[in-house]
Amino acid sequence: MFLGTSIQYTTDMKIDILTLFPEMFKGPFDESMIKKARDEGLVEVNIHNLRDWAKDKHKSVDDRPYGGGPGMILRVDVMERALKNLKSSVSNHQSSIILLTPQGNVFSQKKAQELSKLNHLILVAGHYEGFDERIREHLVDEEISIGDYVLTGGELPTMVVVDAVVRLIPGVLEKEAKDNESFSKWKMENGKWKITLDYPQYTRPENFRGWNVPEVLLSGNHAEISRWRKVHAEKRTRERRPDLLKK
Repeated sequence: MFLGTSIQYTTDMKIDILTLFPEMFKGPFDESMIKKARDEGLVEVNIHNLRDWAKDKHKSVDDRPYGGGPGMILRVDVMERALKNLKSSVSNHQSSIILLTPQGNVFSQKKAQELSKLNHLILVAGHYEGFDERIREHLVDEEISIGDYVLTGGELPTMVVVDAVVRLIPGVLEKEAKDNESFSKWKMENGKWKITLDYPQYTRPENFRGWNVPEVLLSGNHAEISRWRKVHAEKRTRERRPDLLKK
């Protein structure tokens, strides 16, 4: 894990995270698939403290809202300095800046797939009462929310987005594993696509307390197994998330 510094890798993707609480990212990015991707040079992840771009001796990044009201608002001038600096760290200056906020568009697997194809992501984790509106209007490309609820800050949503995106980078997971999981797409006979949850899966023992593995999965008939999985993925989706089929 590295905070506020850059370690050079030969990578296809660079992710810069801007936060007031960089220590929160210790652990999640040093384990599992994200650690593997970083160690193998598939992605570069840098954590930056927004206070590094403050100009006063107190490292102030926020102030009281004009017009009154509770809490503190993150300042547009500090944010602009930080974002300009992070954008200048890539040679082509083609960066996508994303604000993590409850007001954003709800994150989805489709959005994760779109982001995984980009070269440079800058994720801004909000805190306190929010952002100066000029940050939204002039400095960021997109706002993302991970759900219709409010958290203390944007650090946890940032971790969710990074995890969902990094696992889709070529080489991090086997292609089959990504294609056959929940929210992947099955192509139907009429040529249309639809999103489904994952199909049921089983492993040893074959019989446990009288609960048996479906016989088709033991048959070795790959065509029948594939058909069974598609049918049960659709059945599970219809029962649990019918809204996905409507999309």
